[in-house]
Amino acid sequence: MTRYREICTELAGRIGAGDLAEGAELPAVRELAHRFGTTASTIGRAVRALADAGVIVTADRRRTRVAPGGAVAARRFLHGERVFRLAGSDDPALDVVLRGLGRAVRSIGTEGSFGGLQAVRQGRADGAAVHLLHHNGRYNAPFARGLLHGLRPHLIHLWRREQGLLVPPGNPRDLASAADLAGLRVAKRRFGTGTRVLLDRLLREAGLDPDALAGPETGSHLETALSVASGVVDTGLAVRSVARDLDLGFVPLVSEEYDVVLPGAALDAAAALVAALLDPATRAAVTALGGYDTSEAGKVEDLDT
Repeated sequence: MTRYREICTELAGRIGAGDLAEGAELPAVRELAHRFGTTASTIGRAVRALADAGVIVTADRRRTRVAPGGAVAARRFLHGERVFRLAGSDDPALDVVLRGLGRAVRSIGTEGSFGGLQAVRQGRADGAAVHLLHHNGRYNAPFARGLLHGLRPHLIHLWRREQGLLVPPGNPRDLASAADLAGLRVAKRRFGTGTRVLLDRLLREAGLDPDALAGPETGSHLETALSVASGVVDTGLAVRSVARDLDLGFVPLVSEEYDVVLPGAALDAAAALVAALLDPATRAAVTALGGYDTSEAGKVEDLDT
């Protein structure tokens, strides 16, 4: 490793660890050269490399500061070759984000929220996309704390999303809530998925027996939409975005938090995902799908604090 790369690694490591906070001013080039025992030109090369990576910003020749989002950029600079293995829940917007990340994130299968959490617990995945409401009224965090106890559990916030009933255009059965589903054929997601848990909870709250509901199981939100659009079922629970894709009506029922659960050791591997979530263009692409609120996208929450 060349000397300038060693300097990049040390500075990025301090920024990624939070020793140099966002907006903090770095020492002048001459001072850094003296501190590292090297030349001003070598320091200049290191500064340019970190600036190109979005870790620092140079306002003029004399002042260099840690960039907004510099800690995330530093982790990506240091660990950009690592692959983040993601399991868990199905979501059309997450598919959009992952397509732009190439090999940085590898999906190991949409096993649903429960299956994703189990995969992380067993070490088969680095993170799981989940949307599970705990009985205490909090989404996702209680499950992360419980299953990743001792592993520094974190959440990467993705977005809030609308889930509701997909219906034919014009909502011919005038469906308004889960209480209206008795006697209908309803597409149901598989057991272990957050959407199936949500549907069963809404049915129980409406005084209906989830096991008495007729209809096929589907493997994704899109498959649910296809079932409604083709007339195989009367309705199904899914995210708003797939309703628009197939010209279906949508009856909103809940707004839920959709996050990635991961242990602290996987944060470095997740740096590319976090950087994408903070990118305005990525947020705009997700919002354009309909039914998504990306205002908290990319926020990382340490659940041990």
